[in-house]
Amino acid sequence: MSVSRSSYYDWQAAPKTAREEENKTLTERLKSLFKQSRVTYGSRRLKRKLSEQGFQVSRRRIIRLMKKAGLYCKTRKKFRATTDSSHNKPIADNLLDRQFNVTEPDRCIFWPIMNTDSDLE
Repeated sequence: MSVSRSSYYDWQAAPKTAREEENKTLTERLKSLFKQSRVTYGSRRLKRKLSEQGFQVSRRRIIRLMKKAGLYCKTRKKFRATTDSSHNKPIADNLLDRQFNVTEPDRCIFWPIMNTDSDLE
């Protein structure tokens, strides 16, 4: 780049524009709201919160400021069924048949079921 030394220092010493000051204020506000939301709010929710507080800002600008500040929200993972019911393995008999009322102590013991594929059969 062919920029003279004096021009560079003039540019560096120039006062901040109103837009830069506004961006700085908005970024601080975004960080505050983002932290209050426990890192879950995205640009849409942050825009709604900012408009409730009297800031009129476009969503694109919020996205740009979030990227610049390194604010990325947590995303929910899509539900995926992990049970494979189409298998050839033996299925245990339903001895309890949903009769949860027991007449004497230690007659039925409930234990969490884990689907594991092991060679302990």
